[in-house]
Amino acid sequence: MSSGEPVNVRVLDREYTVGVAPGEREALVAAARLLDTRMRELRGSNRMAAIDRIAVLAALNLAAELQLLRSEHDARDRELRQAMAVIERRLDAVD
Repeated sequence: MSSGEPVNVRVLDREYTVGVAPGEREALVAAARLLDTRMRELRGSNRMAAIDRIAVLAALNLAAELQLLRSEHDARDRELRQAMAVIERRLDAVD
């Protein structure tokens, strides 16, 4: 997301301009909204909290969620492949 169409996003009251490929604008804006929300939750009422610390904590939380979703996806993928193998064996047995 470093080149392409410039898009302005606002995260924790700061504006950033990011270049995105055509068709990725909406995803970037949604990601910025999510990050802004998470950072505001972490900051809470402590307006003096260091922004870099809040950013790192938000990034770690989002990365942990992503990792969990990937693990769940991989587990579902394995289950689906196993179920398909069982179905294929049953179909082969019918022939």
